[in-house]
Amino acid sequence: MTKRQLKLGLVPTGVGGPGEYNRWLDPEIPVDASVNIDWYIDIVKQAEAAKFDLVFIVDSQFITPDSPPHYLNRLEPLTLLSALAVVTKNIGLIGTATTSYNDPYNLARRLASLDLISHGRAGWNVVTSGDAGTARNYGKDEHYDYDTRYGRAHEYLDVARGLWRSYEDGALVRDRETGVFLDPTKLHALNHKGRFFSVEGPLNIQRSPQGEPVIFQAGDSDQGRDLGAAIADGIFTHAKSIEQGQAFYSDLKGRAARLGRDPDQIVILPGFTVYVGDNDLDAREIERHYRLQDHSFEQSLAEFGRAFGWHDFRQYDLDAPFPVAALEHAKNSFFTQAKRITDLAVERGFSLRQAVDHARTLRTSPFVGSAETVANEIGRWFEGRALDGLNIHAGHPSQFRRFTQEVVPLLQERGLFRTDYEATTLRGNLGLTIPTNVRGVEPRERVAA
Repeated sequence: MTKRQLKLGLVPTGVGGPGEYNRWLDPEIPVDASVNIDWYIDIVKQAEAAKFDLVFIVDSQFITPDSPPHYLNRLEPLTLLSALAVVTKNIGLIGTATTSYNDPYNLARRLASLDLISHGRAGWNVVTSGDAGTARNYGKDEHYDYDTRYGRAHEYLDVARGLWRSYEDGALVRDRETGVFLDPTKLHALNHKGRFFSVEGPLNIQRSPQGEPVIFQAGDSDQGRDLGAAIADGIFTHAKSIEQGQAFYSDLKGRAARLGRDPDQIVILPGFTVYVGDNDLDAREIERHYRLQDHSFEQSLAEFGRAFGWHDFRQYDLDAPFPVAALEHAKNSFFTQAKRITDLAVERGFSLRQAVDHARTLRTSPFVGSAETVANEIGRWFEGRALDGLNIHAGHPSQFRRFTQEVVPLLQERGLFRTDYEATTLRGNLGLTIPTNVRGVEPRERVAA
């Protein structure tokens, strides 16, 4: 068996994502970083030089004036990743795209194109859109409810994977001597007719060296975990402690096993900001400095409503009991997150001010210290099965450099992380198998449950 090894992802959020509204004030960050292709190329090449597995581009399609700077003005993921594909050779390219507001055929085609352009390094972070306001950008009055969103997502993945398997291996003969370009017996229409989608197919593009794009998923609700266990090759998540990470890891892989899947064929990658200092005390001071500098209480209060469908909490008395009725606004948004916040506020008797302050403290990272301390803690989480790897939020440039130049070499010395890429495809580097492309000679009708 191949030795289990740590995986590393990069999450670049340019001028500052949630909780980092003032990061753009750092003079090392271009003020237009989130739309500056040269900035992306530079940081992704740093990650590739450090042998990172992937770069993960987050996305959403609804903003308010209270959205963080990176959300206000950023490049569309698949367009950006196509540009990065031609200036990199090994690093995986993961883009976020919603199943709620894309047609399966078009998105399957765009992802398959990225997969071919990158020679088999594409991945798709499947989301169902938590920002309820997205609906109004697509001509709808209401966002889909939870059950509909996840029902669509299950069927959507079935359609996408069916389309990616339109061509059997060897279908495109391309024989100049015989004049045969296509073996028509190896091209199959999908003829999908389901609850949400009707798609005939076939898709007009062949498979890539890794077969098809790698599927990632990030939902934390029961529906989200079920979707991830059923369809995902990788899971993006969050964990405040090793115990929380272990609980999620065990639950998700247990769900996958009960569905007949090999749990080792799913990589779990929680996201973290890492702070590296000359010693542990220095690193904690760096973390404290950036947390206070990058995000004020007023910005936290304005952002607090995102999970609640961007409900404005500034209308309430900060020192009155937490407004429990606000949970109603989250029913078609990030409900799991909003309910967790509300339940905790009720349990601890928080005022709104205390709830906002508590949410701010949750941003404290478990990976803070000297390079050796950080490497030790990463190893403890990895060997304790709290994660298969980490998604590193790029944050401030000086801190990302310290991680790649000081922490990564220690992980390599200890045999936890690669010293060179094992493969030329994303699946190969993640240790995932190529999906079997088995299609019958006759087109088949697929009716979703």
